Formats: sequence, structure tokens, C-alpha cells
Amino acid sequence: MSVVLYGSPSTASLVVHWLLIELGVDHELRMLDFDRHEQKSPEYLAINPQGRVPALLLDGQVLTESAAIAMHLADLHPQAGLAPAIATPARAAYYRWMFFCAYTLMPAYRSWFYADEPAGEANADEVKARARQRIEAAWQQVADQLEAHGPYLVGAQVSAADFVLTMLMRWSRNMPRPTDRWPVLEAFARRMKDRPSFAEVYRREGLTDWT
Repeated sequence: MSVVLYGSPSTASLVVHWLLIELGVDHELRMLDFDRHEQKSPEYLAINPQGRVPALLLDGQVLTESAAIAMHLADLHPQAGLAPAIATPARAAYYRWMFFCAYTLMPAYRSWFYADEPAGEANADEVKARARQRIEAAWQQVADQLEAHGPYLVGAQVSAADFVLTMLMRWSRNMPRPTDRWPVLEAFARRMKDRPSFAEVYRREGLTDWT
């Protein structure tokens, strides 16, 4: 299978890159320079018209959306055990938390990082304040889940949802209340960061923070 990942350091492509390494999938990595707006180039827009990363090419098929790609990779490699069996309670919980990441945390983070987008620069401070409230409330829900049903999101077995969640935890590292302020989240992150694949994706992307 031909596998090509388009990404950029510290973006949503990190989790896809991490999973490819975790799963031992041979791939070509094409990093885009956001400072040069390569994600908006005609060549890249022909691959992903949204002008965002990640984009994963599997034998020429274009896949976008980091959570969706993570789920597909887990299903393509069942031997890794990163997705619970279909039609089980664990699978239902896996769907719930994967889409919690995609529909609750990711939009709130976008409002935090790009606060001028929803209502203009004049209202950016208010947008950020509300985004922070949503983000911290969401992390409290995750902490409660891990406290009651951990050590991972769907119980004893790590899943692709945990990889997505860990990436989103990293996004809070410079916020007023980073996720490490919740002891149960800090312990969860430590388990994920101790995986050899995490050190390897950091090495390949040249990342040094939040280790």
C-alpha cells in the first residue's frame, strides 16, 4: 500500500503521523511550511480543498479529518487492538469519545486559537474567554471518565481515541489551565507519552515541548 501523509509540525497531523509510527506503517511524510502558506498552494488545494492538514493518501485515495483517519487506520490494522470490536459496548464508547474530541474539543480549541474568526477582532477576547470555559469543562468530563472507567477512555485497553485525546491535551500546554493541572489527565498523558512511538514522532517532527 502506498501511504503519503501531508502535515505540519504541532498541527492535527501529529496524531496521524504518530499512529503510522505506532502501527509500523511505511509512509512518506510531506511537511508543509505554514509560514509560506504551502497549505493554501494550488498543488495542495487540489489534494485537500479545505487547505488544512492532515491529508493522507492511501493508494491514491485522499482522506482528511484527523479523527476519521485515526479510526480508519485502527480498522486497517486490527492486530494492534486500537479499536474495540464492532457492535460492542466498548465500540460505542469508542465512537462517543472519538467524536467528543472532534465535535466538542476541536471546535472549542479553534475558537481559542483563532478567536477573531467567529465575531471579528473586536470581540476576540470574549470569544477566547468563552472558548476557555468550554475547553476546561470538556477536560473535566474527560477527567471524570478516566477516574471512573480508566485508565484509558474505553477502559483497560488503549484505543485510537486515546491518541487523538493526547494530541488535544498537548494543545492546552500554553493555556491558563493546561490539562496537566488535572492529576488524572497528567497520569493518562504520561502513559501515552511513555510509548516509544511518541518519542519517535517527536524526533521526526523536531518537537521538544510537553515531554
